[in-house]
Amino acid sequence: MSLKQSVVLFEQPHLTNENKYDPFIVTDILADYSGKQKIPIIHFWTMTNQLILGMQDTRVTDLSNAISSVKTNHYHPVVRNSGGLAVVADDGILNFSIILPQEFTNQTSINHGYETMKTIISSALSSFNTTVDSFEVTDSYCPGEYDLSINEKKFAGIAQRRIKKGLGIMIYISVNGQQEKRGNLVKQFYQAGLKEHFGKDPFPPVNPDSMKNLSDLLCQDLTVEKMKTLIVEAISQDWSFDDTAQKHFNQFLTSEDFKEAYDKGYHRMEQRNEGINTILKEIN
Repeated sequence: MSLKQSVVLFEQPHLTNENKYDPFIVTDILADYSGKQKIPIIHFWTMTNQLILGMQDTRVTDLSNAISSVKTNHYHPVVRNSGGLAVVADDGILNFSIILPQEFTNQTSINHGYETMKTIISSALSSFNTTVDSFEVTDSYCPGEYDLSINEKKFAGIAQRRIKKGLGIMIYISVNGQQEKRGNLVKQFYQAGLKEHFGKDPFPPVNPDSMKNLSDLLCQDLTVEKMKTLIVEAISQDWSFDDTAQKHFNQFLTSEDFKEAYDKGYHRMEQRNEGINTILKEIN
């Protein structure tokens, strides 16, 4: 990828449980658009009190009991359209994706995407004079080889997913809020669903103390909006936000093609969430 590659930006409005499928539907649509138009997309989104489950999480021994624990904690469960394990989304969590056309990634290693994201986050935080490390924090929720940490406390996790004609490099960042509460939410989900098998593969032995907010690690009053600004500034060092491409992209977002793709994606997400939606009706 050359320097000053043109990119476009999509900031979804803050999402609630009523539109809990939207970020996952939209990610697929953006990947298809990115591949067809040969342009990368920067995607930001936030949600209120959502526990985002991977398909593997739906295979816990007692899913009904696990879902009940989520509701007891005043969060809402949703099953995303990709693998991996449970993560939390709430007002203090920023979700950020770089979506690349397929041909931009054909000649790069799997690690290249992770390293690209780590470089962007490190650059965004460079003014704080801190070092961002990447290694698996095994007792965090959704542990992975490219967990991002400061002083051995995880604040973010990175995932990759090939989608249609593109590649999504996705990160969730714990910016502020009650990170210990988030950790306990996930821990209690697994304890309720696994009982005496809690902490056994393939599910993590979640320790809430293994993760911290960026604002706490940096001793700064850092907000989600400020973190977005820092990321955009970091991206702008090498990439260019293209006004013409942005206008074309904005038109696509209100087009019939977008609406048709959204409706198809919504139907797929409804099917994927049929099991937990049945449980939720029984609980309520």
